[in-house]
Amino acid sequence: MRAAAQPLRAVSTLERSWPGVWADLVKARLTLLVLVTTLVGFYMGSPPSVDCLLLAHTLIGTGLLACGASALNQLWERDHDARMRRTENRPLPSGRLQPDTVLMFGTAASVVGAAWLAVWVNPTACWLGAVTLGSYLFIYTPLKRVTWMNTLVGAVPGALPPLLGWAAARHDLGLGGWALFAILFLWQIPHFLAIAWLYRDDYARAGFVMLPLLDPAGVRTGRQALSHAGALLGVCLMPALCGLTGALYPAGAMLLGLTFLALAARFSRGPTPARARALFLASIIYLPCLLGLMVWDKVRT
Repeated sequence: MRAAAQPLRAVSTLERSWPGVWADLVKARLTLLVLVTTLVGFYMGSPPSVDCLLLAHTLIGTGLLACGASALNQLWERDHDARMRRTENRPLPSGRLQPDTVLMFGTAASVVGAAWLAVWVNPTACWLGAVTLGSYLFIYTPLKRVTWMNTLVGAVPGALPPLLGWAAARHDLGLGGWALFAILFLWQIPHFLAIAWLYRDDYARAGFVMLPLLDPAGVRTGRQALSHAGALLGVCLMPALCGLTGALYPAGAMLLGLTFLALAARFSRGPTPARARALFLASIIYLPCLLGLMVWDKVRT
């Protein structure tokens, strides 16, 4: 999920403890989001009695993969991060950690995480974890310097954790799991476009090709945010249509979705920093509320 959990202001690692430096390296907030969405996928795919031990193994393996992916991503992009104000104080650009250390840590965490899922969960979960890691590092990361379509490509690994959780619980890729994937995929587009609009100067300095840099007036950026928020309004009803939730969830999902859509529409009429910030804040409120409502209203049969 890339910038989904990045703070609006960078915190200087020079003023942080070593645990804080390592938390920056593994993008602790992003990793937490990955674990939460994986947990939701596992819970929604589980029978009434959740296998807590299997869930623990799923979260351990997924967490290791997420930490490894974040570390290797920062290793790859360290020179670009050094040019951006919001990332210049990350562990590698600031010199708090060395590339060899990050390479060993990232590789070890990734390998152990994939092996953990293969041994203690199931092959499908392991395969999804490997696809998430590979697409994030070897497709999305280099595309950030080539085409603005990297945003759409990067939304794929960002949306796979709940499908992984579903597969861990059910040993298959059912319609309910794909519904969760679709919700996460569509949510990321307006969320990240709001961030990209706020930090377009930073992205330009780093040499990243983001849509707001190619769209000074914001017409295409606003259209993309609006269209994906509109699609999300319909897709968020899929868990109810799949029989996973009761009547409370679709009612709440519609209310949340219409509010999110209204802010995306406001942003599309003329992107400004204030409107982009409002859309960003709405996105980080929308997702936990939607997932929490889904978990609360799950049909337990």
